[in-house]
Amino acid sequence: MTTEENGRYNEEALYSKSVRAGKRTYFFDVRSTRGGDYYLTITESKKRFTEDGKFSYEKHKVFLYKEDFEKFTENFTDAIDFIKKNAPVVETATENTGSNVSFEDLGK
Repeated sequence: MTTEENGRYNEEALYSKSVRAGKRTYFFDVRSTRGGDYYLTITESKKRFTEDGKFSYEKHKVFLYKEDFEKFTENFTDAIDFIKKNAPVVETATENTGSNVSFEDLGK
């Protein structure tokens, strides 16, 4: 719920879910406007290190209001479908690096 503190509104999440994805964490939070209408915030958070070894979090936030949910969902789904169908296959560090050397070959 939204409470007023020192003339500002404290926006507590009514619902919150986080997703860790590699070096990033995504937060999905449902909040309420002063008028009681719900909206969604999507926050990307990434830990950044400075040269002296200290760190901070770099955050990017998107506010999504319910009148935009349908258009957002439709276009988000279309973009993901396009990527799944058209993106080139890229090997990641956890996949085989392409070496065809077997353990038996190493002893020869």
